Amino acid sequence: MDHSRAPVLEALQAFREQGFTPFNPPGHRQGRGVDPRVLEVVGEAVFASDVISVNGLDDRLNRQGVIEQAQQLMADAVDAEQAFFSTCGSSLSVKSAMLSVAGPHEKLIVPRHAHKSVVSALILSGVRPVWLSPHWDAERHLSHPPGPDQVRELFQAEPEAKGMLLVTPDDYGTCGDIRAVADVCHEFGKPLIVDEAWGAHLPFHPDLPQWGMDAGADVVVTSVHKSGAAVEQSSVFHVQGDLVDPKVLKTREDLLGTTSPTSLVYATLDGWRRHMVQHGEELLTAVLALAHSTRAAVDDLPGLRVMGEAEFTGPGLAHAMDPLKVVIDLEGLGISGYQAADSLREHQHVTVGLSDHRRIVAQFTHADDHRTAGVLLDALGALAKAADDLPAPKPVDLPTPDELQLETAMLPRDAFFAEVEQVPADQAVGRISAEMVTPYPPGAPAVLPGEVITKEVVDYVRSGLDAGMLLPDPTDSELKTFRVVVRER
Repeated sequence: MDHSRAPVLEALQAFREQGFTPFNPPGHRQGRGVDPRVLEVVGEAVFASDVISVNGLDDRLNRQGVIEQAQQLMADAVDAEQAFFSTCGSSLSVKSAMLSVAGPHEKLIVPRHAHKSVVSALILSGVRPVWLSPHWDAERHLSHPPGPDQVRELFQAEPEAKGMLLVTPDDYGTCGDIRAVADVCHEFGKPLIVDEAWGAHLPFHPDLPQWGMDAGADVVVTSVHKSGAAVEQSSVFHVQGDLVDPKVLKTREDLLGTTSPTSLVYATLDGWRRHMVQHGEELLTAVLALAHSTRAAVDDLPGLRVMGEAEFTGPGLAHAMDPLKVVIDLEGLGISGYQAADSLREHQHVTVGLSDHRRIVAQFTHADDHRTAGVLLDALGALAKAADDLPAPKPVDLPTPDELQLETAMLPRDAFFAEVEQVPADQAVGRISAEMVTPYPPGAPAVLPGEVITKEVVDYVRSGLDAGMLLPDPTDSELKTFRVVVRER
């Protein structure tokens, strides 16, 4: 296919050049109706590029097939059979993929460290999860994607499961063995969905971990806004093979998605694909070298240690690691990742993607260069010097892997929509949760609707909150109370 083309961008340019005067949405009329104070911050070009798809980018009946052409080019670029754009992020794409494989009361194998969007899909759909334990690293309090032997055991124990979801890479950059897991799924005639939200860049360089489509997955979801160059909420789900019907996948997406998709997402997805096909390997080669040299420089800073393949990969751990994720252990500085992230933002105007009780993660993309790497190194150097002046971090009561495995007493959907009540934290122990409690990032819930709350997990999330952990979804943001299912009388 002709990857010099960008159908959405071409349609947007034509819309401007032909001087259309619209009397349909969006109501701002390409920025003419926007408050000048908004334009001063956001810029006129954003609104000028915000065009409705039907009777805007295309005609009333979509006869030019603008979006379809762009999706076909995307599929060709990454060796998928079909690709679909999503303007609601990978949270919606994952839900669509799950609902295309399993329906109400049917079973789906799901790793317990999945993102909260997966749990939302279970609540919306009534799918019955078959929980799969990830590889737990108890020493570092990390989870890694599960391996093929665990998957085989579950399919043997739960032959009625309709398929499986795998999350790889995770927020720390650790990757599962997609090929081996896909082979096991296909032995049982079941599809594999890969939540590869952090892996949109993987198809475009041979030195990166294997891309899900190349590894035999049936559906792969990517967040191009995370590691690519599209605006926030830009997601693509890709499909191949005959185990997932693309028509069913599209109808599920139609069920959940917006009927007013933004051209900003479509246009930036289209342009990113063209850029990667034409220059991706060259750009990624440069940033891989930059990430490698930055790792070495961070390791030379006092109190900082970069964690890599030696610690994250191997038997019982991850299969591979994305080298563009720079995971920095702060134990030598005696501060938490929460403190480090706050200090870097406040004093150095540098932000990081993930922070936990002992680490921060700086993610590199093809947009980074020696200047941005230098800013990061200078900021980390300043952090190392200032660490002694920071207060001692508040302790987080970290559960063991066994203590994180909560008993499932109800389906997530049934618990979420049950009659509920708020009870004090100490009285929540032994009760069935009716809400998610999710340390974010990475966004993997510590407690799910339907799980029996334990003292260890209550202590974990409450101490984490006191130490600076972000928990966006509990009804009581202070965690003095928990939302639980009312007991039968």
